[in-house]
Amino acid sequence: MHFFRKTSIDFIGKRRTWYFVSSFITLAGIVWALFRGVEYGIDFAGGTEVQLLFQKNVSIEDVRGALDKAAIRGAEVKYYGTDESGVLVRVREGAQGAQAGSEATKKVLDAMATGFQGNKAQLMQEQHIGPKIGAELRSKAFLAVFFTCVVILIYLTFRFRFVYGLGAVIAIVHDVLVAFAFAVICNGLVPWLNLEMNSTLLAAFLTIVGFSVNDTVIIFDRIREDQRKYKGQTLKEIMNRAINETLPRTIITSGTVFLTLLVLFIWGGEVLRGFAFTMLIGVITGTYSSIFVASAIAFDWLERDKAKPATATTRRQAATKRVPATA
Repeated sequence: MHFFRKTSIDFIGKRRTWYFVSSFITLAGIVWALFRGVEYGIDFAGGTEVQLLFQKNVSIEDVRGALDKAAIRGAEVKYYGTDESGVLVRVREGAQGAQAGSEATKKVLDAMATGFQGNKAQLMQEQHIGPKIGAELRSKAFLAVFFTCVVILIYLTFRFRFVYGLGAVIAIVHDVLVAFAFAVICNGLVPWLNLEMNSTLLAAFLTIVGFSVNDTVIIFDRIREDQRKYKGQTLKEIMNRAINETLPRTIITSGTVFLTLLVLFIWGGEVLRGFAFTMLIGVITGTYSSIFVASAIAFDWLERDKAKPATATTRRQAATKRVPATA
């Protein structure tokens, strides 16, 4: 079965429109993150996180009231799941009235038992991270993404040319920033998605990097092959031809991955929901950037380099014409 057979879409010709779209989405996410702030998980911020499941629905205000009566100040409380029986209590490191580790968990459970008699709270999961470890994990997360991009740039420079590696890395950074933007925005609008910045979302970002560069390399390989086969065509024609030729493969591969992640998002449970949602965005933006960003940046760079010698030659010819002939 063939999809998008023998298409002739002018992808490179529309590149400036997609530059604007990409820049707008990326900047919107960064501005939102700056004004609203990024919500870090316990593994990046440090503290104790307790997931509770009550027998009956409870209100956030009642949970906060029970914590206040137990002298636990500054705790963050929110629902998780699709109903109001699942409650996530996050006690930051150093919060008033809270001890570290298992003592904090015990104090939260005691507060729930006292405040909700007849509505037992079951401990589903607990997590303890120290503040120094959290800060170290944040810095290592950034370095992991940075060095991944550097290694990919070096690899693609040797396999193709520096300009192709640069285009791929810019596309990768674009994909991660767009996924980050959606995670920050949707975490504020749809809290049950559990899109706080933690090690699970870091794994999603690194997976997006691998998925995006794989699709980009396929297109770059076809561009190199078509440059040898169609030497009489312009670079724009060759790039458009290569993208159109690989379009069926791109759509089928991305589509099957998207459907798999959609199943994981719907039925994968609370723990994997944030990862699956971020990957869904990453698959879309990774496919999009391989077509509209990576190749387009390489095209603009190569066209600019090709125009430089011609401009220099024109200037020399003009200077020669202005010099008067000597007898």
